[in-house]
Amino acid sequence: MEEKKDGFGSKIGFILAAAGSAVGLGNIWRFPYLAAKYGGGIFLLIYIILVVTFGFSLMVTEISLGRKTGSSVIGAYKNADRRFGFLGPVAALVPFIITPYYCVIGGWVLKYLFTFISGQAHLATDDGYFGGFIAEAGQSTVFFIIYATLTALIVIFGVEKGIENVSKILMPVLVALSLGIAIYVMTLPGAGAGIKYYLLPNFEGFTLSKFLKTIVAAMGQLFYSMSLAMGIMVTYGSYMRKQDSIEASTRQVSFFDTSIAIIAGLIIVPSVFIFSGGDSDALNAGPGLMFVTLPKVFDSMKGGHIAGGAFFVLVAFAALTSSVSLLETMVSIVTEKFGLKRTGSTIVCLIIVFVMGMLSVLGYSSWESVTIFGYQILDFFDFISNNVMMPIVALLTCVLIGYVVKPKYIEEETTLNGEEFKAKGLYEIMTRFVCPIFMIIILLTPLFVKL
Repeated sequence: MEEKKDGFGSKIGFILAAAGSAVGLGNIWRFPYLAAKYGGGIFLLIYIILVVTFGFSLMVTEISLGRKTGSSVIGAYKNADRRFGFLGPVAALVPFIITPYYCVIGGWVLKYLFTFISGQAHLATDDGYFGGFIAEAGQSTVFFIIYATLTALIVIFGVEKGIENVSKILMPVLVALSLGIAIYVMTLPGAGAGIKYYLLPNFEGFTLSKFLKTIVAAMGQLFYSMSLAMGIMVTYGSYMRKQDSIEASTRQVSFFDTSIAIIAGLIIVPSVFIFSGGDSDALNAGPGLMFVTLPKVFDSMKGGHIAGGAFFVLVAFAALTSSVSLLETMVSIVTEKFGLKRTGSTIVCLIIVFVMGMLSVLGYSSWESVTIFGYQILDFFDFISNNVMMPIVALLTCVLIGYVVKPKYIEEETTLNGEEFKAKGLYEIMTRFVCPIFMIIILLTPLFVKL
């Protein structure tokens, strides 16, 4: 338990680590193709509004809950109100489900990074390259193990010496890389059409039904992008210094996360537009966009092997900062629950990641025919965590804070140093009324609407 007192040594350390958690694979490929699919600038506008209202309120709640209780996600809810003690284990399950398959995808990123920096970028342009790689369990397992082990090594060093120090290095590099690649892409001939498609609102065929789908898609992306309802911000909040402003830090993390997502769109959308000759359907490739379409895009560019290599370094850094936060949340839970030291807890969690991650690896190779409710194994883990468990956790958190312990419980922590909680009115409205409605919409929409 003594090691649990480890914490961030500075405000900037917390902000960069929390932003690193938020900036992940969802920002780099998922955000751009959702924006392209749902009306470009319309999606951007809706997403930004949700970030400064919905996302801000949930992040303030989770960070405050963690710092106020000083506990992992399991203890935090129980300390707030014993009747909601069950919510801690439910929230704790989310990182245990997500981390293994996230590390599998991280291994895919490492494979492509190695392919580009070793001068073999042309191989990745073959239509069967990605499918062949993930179908070969041996090769996929090696990169998965390397990625998961690298994540664990950072976590073993602790919050300040490991997570904070690594974040202080990776996040500035990530920003520089993203800006550099974006500037390069935007100066390419024909990029203007892609930028226009991405940034300007497109109202053609934009019905009320599509507007509602856009809101739901933006809300779903918000969870994925801002690391909400998965215990991460509660955990990082428990490591936050008491003298640092929760409200200001939340705004800075939100700004950082949203900026990287928008910049990623300025890399991907114009690139694909140039490559496809303006075919917007090329942007709707989902995960295949990163591993199938983009390698071809970079191969078609002058100096594209360099831009592609830099891009996969960017993706690898973004993925790593997120997987570190996921594994750290697992470690904090195991440490608090079983009283193990950090190294022991990390090894236990790494074993869990190896075992569960292999299910996802095999799900694309020898167990390819195995499905759960029609989903492949990795896709099922993604669906059950993102579309079911996280909205339920967020909904019940809003009930706990909005109606049981009341918003004052959180507001006391945000004003701990006599600082004014400037968004108090907005926070109370969002927590008690708007956020619960959003959560119910997210939970019910898949039953009636195909997004």
